[in-house]
Amino acid sequence: MRKRNLIAAGVALVSALTLSACDNGDSDKPAASVSGGTRSEPIVTLDRPMEKPDLVLTDTEGKKYDLIEQTKGHPTLVYFGYTHCPDVCPLTMNNIDVAMRQLPKAEQDDLRVVFVTSDPERDTSAALKKWLGGINKKFVGLTGSFDTIQAGARSVNIGIEKPVKKKNGDVVSTHGAQVLLSSPKDDKIHWMGMQDAGVDHYSKALPKIIKGQNP
Repeated sequence: MRKRNLIAAGVALVSALTLSACDNGDSDKPAASVSGGTRSEPIVTLDRPMEKPDLVLTDTEGKKYDLIEQTKGHPTLVYFGYTHCPDVCPLTMNNIDVAMRQLPKAEQDDLRVVFVTSDPERDTSAALKKWLGGINKKFVGLTGSFDTIQAGARSVNIGIEKPVKKKNGDVVSTHGAQVLLSSPKDDKIHWMGMQDAGVDHYSKALPKIIKGQNP
């Protein structure tokens, strides 16, 4: 992995982070248990921008994808999640899709939305292609070594843990629920979409983020 000058986003960001424990089985408990987050600021501006995660993974076509190089100069959204997630991941990606479709075509083409799986054992390139294809075919799906993905996530203060299979066969995957938003001006992450960010928030934020402006 290349050496990057990774800068922590500060105490304000740490206090705002959200973790979701997603269980794909039937249960009397909610599928996603969430702590933290901030309802007053669904789109958070970081005190200090961060470098994009330095990840070279495999895309939905089975080809090598260098996240930093292939999103360079483009406004970029990065999300760590998994296709078997029962609620948080599909809701987040669908919210982004709806907001993205409101943009002019040229801006849609310029925007990069990258979904990095936190469950690479099940999320093969084919599985990612099928799942993302049902949301937006322009979205990029990435898979690879879990250790590599986890290190990339941690470099941008996103926590993910290896999926755990329970005795009843259900799989629990814990992953950060934030969307990383980078500016095309310097290719750094200046904003985070929190779990409470909905279609309206992204619809207002994306036109400005595409221009490298604070939402």
